[in-house]
Amino acid sequence: MKFTKMHGAGNDYVYVDCFAESLSRDLAQLAIAVSDRHRGIGADGLILICPSERGDARMRMFNADGSESEMCGNGIRCVAKYVYDHGIARKDRLQIETGRGVLSLDLEVARGKVERVRVNMGSPILESARIPTTLPGDPPIRQKLSAAGRDFEVTCVSMGNPHCVTFVDQLDDAWVHVVGPEVERHPAFPRRVNAEFIQVISPREFQMRVWERGSGETQACGTGACAAAVAGVLAGFTERRSLAHLPGGDLELEWAESGEVYMTGGAVEVFSGHWPDAG
Repeated sequence: MKFTKMHGAGNDYVYVDCFAESLSRDLAQLAIAVSDRHRGIGADGLILICPSERGDARMRMFNADGSESEMCGNGIRCVAKYVYDHGIARKDRLQIETGRGVLSLDLEVARGKVERVRVNMGSPILESARIPTTLPGDPPIRQKLSAAGRDFEVTCVSMGNPHCVTFVDQLDDAWVHVVGPEVERHPAFPRRVNAEFIQVISPREFQMRVWERGSGETQACGTGACAAAVAGVLAGFTERRSLAHLPGGDLELEWAESGEVYMTGGAVEVFSGHWPDAG
């Protein structure tokens, strides 16, 4: 199996071109094997770039623990770069099918290669039952939650996958590595949840770290950054345009008055190789 390693803001995945490759093995186990940073390629998960009847390509995403997720904001930018750079569709605007639906992506191309991508991530899902969470409110804004011996407020949003956003005075490892895993599997989230921890710098700028459902802490989370931008507006901390600083890099965000969330960031191809155990 030929693969390509790519990352968006340090959020790295193993990508397989299913226009050219046919995968017969258990995809969950394949994701676990290739994601292993000691015995595999090393990644936050596996992303398949597949043919689509609804767009230029279809993205399927598997976390490092083998679970399949609906969407990945950093991953879809890399899918767009691969689709353009490798000649699957040489267009400045692409339509990529995801578990969230078909999303539009505008490409910034330099010297024949995609460098940055602006993604229309669609409108956030704000109804508790659809996020899903048992916390009250449509949307749940600044609701009380207890985890890891702490009581704190959270605002919940779905960007096609569920997010629980906590605004903190100071980001530290305890929030991410102690509270994060307990929030992910908290009974209030029947399908587990991505946990974002946000330190606001100004109404247009914030720092964030994320504990991703199925992968642990990652260098960046595109849907998480979008969810944080929406939650910031809902909770009264940020404006509709903001800049997110993540450990792996920056993402530009806008929750437009029309309802859609736009995210802009880079996409990088790192290397390609062959994985021997794909059958």
